Amino acid sequence: MSTTRPAPAAPATAPGASSTGVPGSAPPARPRRGLSADLRAVRRGLRRRTRRARRLARRAGARVAGTWRSSLHVRIGLITMAVAGAVVVIVGLVLFSQIRTQLLSVKEQAAIDQAQAGVIYAQSEVVGIAAGDGASVRATLERTVEQLRDRGGRAGDFEVVMVYRTGDSERAPAVSQRGVFPAIPAELRADVASGGQYAQYALVPDGSGRPVATYLVGAPVSTGAAGAERIELYHAFPLEQEAESLSLIRSTVVISGIALTLFVVGIAVLVTRLVVDPVRRAAGTAQRLADGQLEERMAVRGEDDLARLATSFNAMADSLQRQITQLESLSQLQQRFTSDVSHELRTPLTTVQMAAEVLYESREDFPPHVARSAELMHAELDRFETLLTDLLEISRYDAGAAVLDWEPTDLGALVHRVTAGVSALAERHGCELVVTAPGYEVIAEVDARRVERILRNLVGNAIEHGTGRPVEVAWAANRTAAAVTVRDHGVGLSPAEAQHVFDRFWRADPSRVRTVGGSGLGLSISLEDARLHGGWLQVWGQPGTGAQFRLTLPLAAGTDLTSSPLPLRPAALRRPRGGR
Repeated sequence: MSTTRPAPAAPATAPGASSTGVPGSAPPARPRRGLSADLRAVRRGLRRRTRRARRLARRAGARVAGTWRSSLHVRIGLITMAVAGAVVVIVGLVLFSQIRTQLLSVKEQAAIDQAQAGVIYAQSEVVGIAAGDGASVRATLERTVEQLRDRGGRAGDFEVVMVYRTGDSERAPAVSQRGVFPAIPAELRADVASGGQYAQYALVPDGSGRPVATYLVGAPVSTGAAGAERIELYHAFPLEQEAESLSLIRSTVVISGIALTLFVVGIAVLVTRLVVDPVRRAAGTAQRLADGQLEERMAVRGEDDLARLATSFNAMADSLQRQITQLESLSQLQQRFTSDVSHELRTPLTTVQMAAEVLYESREDFPPHVARSAELMHAELDRFETLLTDLLEISRYDAGAAVLDWEPTDLGALVHRVTAGVSALAERHGCELVVTAPGYEVIAEVDARRVERILRNLVGNAIEHGTGRPVEVAWAANRTAAAVTVRDHGVGLSPAEAQHVFDRFWRADPSRVRTVGGSGLGLSISLEDARLHGGWLQVWGQPGTGAQFRLTLPLAAGTDLTSSPLPLRPAALRRPRGGR
């Protein structure tokens, strides 16, 4: 049953509001983005740009760090540049400071001498000045300023200011250039008013009004009259020439320092190249030797240390080549011997087995001790046949003649077949086989015969070492790989023993009697079978806790493995994340 909802009533139009569309209907409300939505959009954009900038910064930092770690040239060049730059900066600062101090001290001494000469001349001009006649005082001061300005001196260009003071009042000063008198610091005027000659640096405007660093020298001028009248004489010596000289010296020092630093860095890089290039050639030659190119040698040039290094390297390469060639010959001889012996023993073994089989079948007609001997001979001949078969298989792997017969295989059916085959062995050892299925079908492209042999070896090995405790078999798969784990709760393995468990004929406890009757090559052959599939065969063990083997195979033939669907360490013993 459907229900029809009534349409919402349209809002009434306010008086004076205009509407468009159908007459009598209110205009539809237009959604507007609020200010908070705009702010959120801006913040999201800022966060994206910030993350992008951080990623770029991290990439650049990683690239710089990688270059620093991998290039000796870059490290030496940057270190030399930093050290040389620091030395040049320190020397440049000290040198520039000394030049500046010397240049300004010469300027100060010349200015003071000239100011003292000006004071003496001004005293001779203002002696007996009529203090009551303002026009006469003004004319005398202006005439004296002009004469002092025209006298010149070895201190360079300067300006002159003369101030006539009567008590606490002063008359308009006589100046050689406008703007100089207001720029005289009050501290300097107070010092001069107290008596004596004083000097100070200040910024004084020039003829265009631009402030210029200036050396001011002020001194009182005696008028020879008794009373409160006094005259202050100020000389302003612009430091434009000194500033230009210091700027030129600074530029020269900076350019020379940069050139010297680059020159030192260039020498360091060149020397490093002369040393590093032979080392790089030696590293390349060593890499090619490691790749199997045993005829590679270094070129010997000269008689220096690098030449002796090349000679020693070539002697080492010759020795390695001889030893590797001998080892290869011995290995080939051993492989051929193993293969030949295995093949040659096959024929007499078949004859002996036939005779032993006749004796074994007739053992009930023999005395007890003869019957027992027939049984022992039958069992040991079976073990001998297994050993010959394993030796032949190992010789195929050593010769590189092992091939796979790929076919889609149900790993679950393979596991059940293996566990059914070893169930009698498990019963003899009082061991329970616990099989955990994933609940889905696992199909992999493998050589079923070789995978079954791997699983049979792993399960038989777990039963033998499980000390009667349960043996757990599980399998699972992900999108690219399948894995089978075989877990026992027996004596376990130490980390040192786990490194040798796949070695040929290796046994963790040589004094313990083998009850399965293996050849000692089962795990070695299993490892080679796993590698032939492009898979992994790994082991975990802990003394007193047991061991777990994990076989990981790619689902599709020829693909590379990146992970396994089952953990190598049993789940009950795995440490929690973040634990120690």
